[in-house]
Amino acid sequence: MRSLLMLLASLATLLPLGAAEPIKVACVGDSITQGVGAAPGKSYPSQLQELLGDGYKVGNFGVSGRTLLSKGDKPYVKEKAYQAALEMKPDIVIILLGTNDTKPQNWKFEKDFEADYKALVESFKRLDSKPRIFLCLPSRGPEKPGNIFEGDLRKVRTRVQKLASTLGCKVIDMNAAIGKKPEMLADAVHPSALGAGEMAKAAAKAIQAK
Repeated sequence: MRSLLMLLASLATLLPLGAAEPIKVACVGDSITQGVGAAPGKSYPSQLQELLGDGYKVGNFGVSGRTLLSKGDKPYVKEKAYQAALEMKPDIVIILLGTNDTKPQNWKFEKDFEADYKALVESFKRLDSKPRIFLCLPSRGPEKPGNIFEGDLRKVRTRVQKLASTLGCKVIDMNAAIGKKPEMLADAVHPSALGAGEMAKAAAKAIQAK
């Protein structure tokens, strides 16, 4: 019996180890993350999955029209997608919110922006997976005041940049990726498949940076 057990133990050391669990990436955001404006299957999270390969599992938790502000007309934190992102227990979180917050009915609550953003980040930091968290600077919007306004988006970028420093998060500059390239946009706000591809490249570069 002892000889049999020793033989089995020896054989076990020769068996290939199981494949490592993929690194889980949760992409949190609004319609830009969801993929509005891009062709089906060409959202930035989908293209990020292609760039990162099988060693990663990228989840798209974008919901169109949602705000970072908890008093906004459609707060992201009230969505099932937010709960699903938490339940994924991601190793990496990419947050791209703030564009819809510049709408007049939402931006009147701008004084709450930093506190609401911090609360969102902290909810992911509390996860057992202890994810790395990236905050995205939204790309530019229409120059004329209206539904979404570039003047207020500049304020959003400044605040997100400062929050990243305060909260110990890295920044992904989506504005630098596509903001000055109108050919990358399907309309004045949403990236085309080409634009989403550039966003995916920026995210992949940040994730894989040493």
